[in-house]
Formats: sequence, structure tokens, C-alpha cells
Amino acid sequence: MSGLPLGLAVTAARTAGRVARLRGHGGTSLPGKLLTRLRPDAIERMSGRLEHGSVVLSATNGKTTTAALIASILERHDRRLVHNRQGANMTGGIAATLLGAWHGGRLDGDQGLFEVDEFWLTDLVPRLRPRALLLANLFRDQLDRYGELETIADRWRELVLSPAAGGTRLVLGADDPAVADLGIDRDDVLYFGVEDQSVSLGVADHASDTTNCRVCGARYAYTASFVGHLGHYACERCGHRRPTPTVTADRVRLDGTRGAHVRIGLPDGAIDVHLRLPGLYNVYNALAAAAVAHALGVPPATIAEGLEATAAAFGRAETVTVDGRELQLLLVKNPAGANEVVRTLALDGDELDLLSVLNDRIADGRDVSWVWDADYELLAPRIRHVTCGGTRAAEMAVRWKYAGVPTERITVVEATSEGGRGSRSGIGASLDAALRAAPDDRDRPLYAVPTYTAMLELRAELVERGAATGSFV
Repeated sequence: MSGLPLGLAVTAARTAGRVARLRGHGGTSLPGKLLTRLRPDAIERMSGRLEHGSVVLSATNGKTTTAALIASILERHDRRLVHNRQGANMTGGIAATLLGAWHGGRLDGDQGLFEVDEFWLTDLVPRLRPRALLLANLFRDQLDRYGELETIADRWRELVLSPAAGGTRLVLGADDPAVADLGIDRDDVLYFGVEDQSVSLGVADHASDTTNCRVCGARYAYTASFVGHLGHYACERCGHRRPTPTVTADRVRLDGTRGAHVRIGLPDGAIDVHLRLPGLYNVYNALAAAAVAHALGVPPATIAEGLEATAAAFGRAETVTVDGRELQLLLVKNPAGANEVVRTLALDGDELDLLSVLNDRIADGRDVSWVWDADYELLAPRIRHVTCGGTRAAEMAVRWKYAGVPTERITVVEATSEGGRGSRSGIGASLDAALRAAPDDRDRPLYAVPTYTAMLELRAELVERGAATGSFV
């Protein structure tokens, strides 16, 4: 044993969290950081008390939504979850989640469900020893923090081949070459993927990230391309190809921002699901959740019920009403995610009013050049008005101008401060400007397309206005 006795470390960490909240600092991860400093093995000790073990998931895109889908399924399977619902997904956040469920030397829950940041996965899996590990996708994201995508892929490969992951059921996305290849040397992998080629883009997205064979280095040939580099691929030089998935999306119908219908094939039966979440990217999230649930022995009917009951996660296609107008938040943070939001909005058919908010804070990534890899040109003819806000509002406006939106349809609201949450000089002013742009058209939704920290700021503003509820990470 190292550090303080666990009971004393828990008390000290909780006290620090209360003090932080009283001072207005939030305190989501701080108690967990202190706990692991006072008691380095706290995560191992606490998570080891979970009767049904833990599920860990990671991905560049869709972690929070996929976790919400899995939670909905497992709760209907009579599991009491210890889950980092607020999305604090590094070591401090996971420790804080366990701390919040710890009472009298026991956890108020019997199964852990933890979304984990891509870079922190190698630190947390050995501590949590999950029963199932879901790795869904890898897209280029926050290059100033992570480096190139291969950096994360190499770290993940070392992890899945290490003794720390030896007793863990591996659930992998078959359609992502960088992820699917992690299972090459494992014989206990459960793969999931989209089979319905009617939703294919036909050719690989120009913003694709993984395009070369990991075995021989030749370029992959695609017969179907779904999201970025996700699709049906094969190497014509050495024959390495997409593995055959066990959990499949056999029939997909996308209904714009309203949702999607999908038939999911499982080894123990097919289920027809109406998702309340829009876009093909959310079909992938649902498919990943179904695969994890199947790996844990959940019956198909329970999987279907859980998927259909899941509403949009915090800021991810969430819909609220502000000043009498419907506002839908569609998070974007990299080219692949932005392209899927573009694709989803394009299905709606009407002219569009947008609030496009681009931040370059640390959690977004300081480098915002990725906006030039997103296919905003597809939406430009349909834009009635776009209001650009955030710390890089001018750059976002330039991107829309070059996409083909006339300048008279673009409004720029410069951020005048680093902006605290709810700042009327920042996100609040941008929201007001977007609402003023079409004041007499209450029947049309306003779509907010913010980056990560902009989403948090916008949602805090909506809470301040009484249009939304919830807390923040």
C-alpha cells in the first residue's frame, strides 16, 4: 500500500471538491486528481469492488454518445452503473467518478462504464482491468496535442497486446483500418461494421486519414466509403482487408436531423431500431453500443429498447427552445465529424440558418486549419444566413465565404474576451445575432455548429437563459 489510507484520502479529496465548488471552480476532476495523488492505487482499489467489472470505450469521435447508448442498454439489463456521464475522461475524471459513487467503503453500483480520452487509455486500462474494451474509430484530431493519428494507433497497439488487456474482450470497428488492425494478433475480437452500401459515398472521402495498408504500406482500395476513411477496404498488393464484422448495420435509412432507422444484425438475432439520433455517425455509435452489449450477454430485445430510448447526449444533436425558436446543437471538432454534420444537414432539404462557432482553446486544438478539409461547399447553396462566432470567428467566416456563401449572408461576431461561460460579449452575443438574423421565422430551426469548448460555453449560456438544464465539464 502507498499513500494515505484510502478512507482518509477519500475524505480529503471530497473536502477539496466542496471547497472548489464553493469558490466557483466547478471541481469535476480536481477531487479525483487529489485522490490519486494521496492514494495512487485508488482507481484499482475502487473499481475492483464492481461486481460485474467495467466497460471502457475510446474513440476520436462519438465517445460520449456511444457511452450514453451503452448506459441505456445496461440499465435496462438491471445494471447499476458507475459512469462518467459528464465526460471527464482522463485519470482525474475517472477517479472523481469512482469517488462520487463511493460510500462507506463500497460503490453505489455494480458495473463501471467509462469513456476514456484516446491518449489516456494506456494509463487507465491497466488500472481498470475492464471486462470489455471498445475501440471505435481514430480520426485526425488536435494535432498539436496528439501528433499524427499513427501516434495514438501505435499506443493502442502496444496496449491491446500487453498483459494488461489479456483478459479483456476486445470490441473493434471493422470499417476503420487503424482500429481493425489492432485485432490482427488477437483471436477474441468482436468486430462491428456497416454492410448497407446504399449509404456509401462511393469513393473515399478526401479528408480520409488512414489510407495505407499497415501490413505492406500500399494504398487501400475502397469498394464503399461511409465516414471519412471508414468503409470496405482491401489492399490489392498483399490481400489484407477489412475483417468480416459480427455485428452489422444491414439496412440503414437516414432521416436528416430527425434520426435514423437501422436493422442491426447480431449473432443471436436481428433487431430493427429507430434511433432518435441523426446521421450515419450515430448509426456507427449505436452499432458499437450494440456490439459491446452483445459481448456482455445482453439479449437483442433489450439492446433494441435501450438504443431507441436514448436521446441526444449533452450538446450532440441536442435540441432546445430559445426565445421561441428551436435550436439544435451539432458538435464538430475535426474534418470527419464536420463532414457528417454537413451530410446530415444536407438531407433536410430547406434553407438553413447556422450559428458556426470556432474556438482554438486547448481542448479544441490550437490549429484550426482542419476547417479547410471539411466539405462546407456542399451546404453553401442552402445557407440563408450564417453567424460566425468564437475566438476564431473571422477565420470561420472566411471559410464560409470560400465555400461559396455570399458575404451579405455572413455575420461575424468577434469574441471580445477569453470568455467565461455565459459571456454576452462572446457566445451570448453570437447567439443573439443568429436569432436576430431571421427574427420572424420561428418555424425554421437554428442549427448551432460549435467546436468543443464553444459547445460548453453555448450550453452554459442556454442554461443561464433557462433554455437548457445540466452541468458542465
